[in-house]
Amino acid sequence: MVRIGMVNYINTAPIYEVWKERVRQPDWHVIEAPPSTLNRMLAADELDLGFVSSYEYAARPARYRILADLSISATGPVGSVFLFSMVPPAELQGRVVLLTGQSDTSVCLVRLVLEEFLGVAPAYVRGEVFGAHDGAEISAVLAIGDEALRLRQEDRYPFCLDLGEAWHRNTGLPFVFAVCAVREEFLAANADAARAVGTAFLECRRQGLDRLPEICDRVARRIPMDCEACSRYLRAMEYDLGAVKQQALERFFSALIKRGEADPAALPLKIF
Repeated sequence: MVRIGMVNYINTAPIYEVWKERVRQPDWHVIEAPPSTLNRMLAADELDLGFVSSYEYAARPARYRILADLSISATGPVGSVFLFSMVPPAELQGRVVLLTGQSDTSVCLVRLVLEEFLGVAPAYVRGEVFGAHDGAEISAVLAIGDEALRLRQEDRYPFCLDLGEAWHRNTGLPFVFAVCAVREEFLAANADAARAVGTAFLECRRQGLDRLPEICDRVARRIPMDCEACSRYLRAMEYDLGAVKQQALERFFSALIKRGEADPAALPLKIF
């Protein structure tokens, strides 16, 4: 059996909706979960390959290789990774920022944006975006995926910083939020199976992007959001890992290594 991790947000819909229709391999088992759960499962050898936070690869590069030309990324605004704030983000010095527990990459990115791009040092806490916060006065919230889309629809925060846009504005590069990583141990014994899964993902991506209006109509109600807004969102998502995306990933990993937040062996990238 091949155990495959799939992020359970609508940003994977152009790939995953087609996968659910067309991929019929009885020995391929898909586990749907938020990125942080998939990260933990891959690290614990409970998955063989799948979409995980980019940070998971940077934290344990000796354990993984990246499948070629697959990512969840954006060039400019991503539309679902936001810092929602009651004050301008540049005024968050010393204030409490709640960090979602659903993605390690976005946590690293928001800290980098606030501390290095904006020059502020908030007080960070981890927790559930829609959970109880024990009376803490939360000035800003990092939310990702479907939770971020819902908060954006509710319009409860006066300031909303798109982290993909902030990264692009400061680096000129896209941002790679997730990669498709495969465990080296699995790959050594099952290279053909890993290659077959990667090929299936690529074919689903091709078909899904061709059928985007239909897919938007299918998944928009999960948020809920209207089909036009869903279409704008999914058209901003990118799923390749070409040369520029690899450069962006290297830039992000270099920054994390410099901050002591990633394994120096994350560079150079290992791509299968």
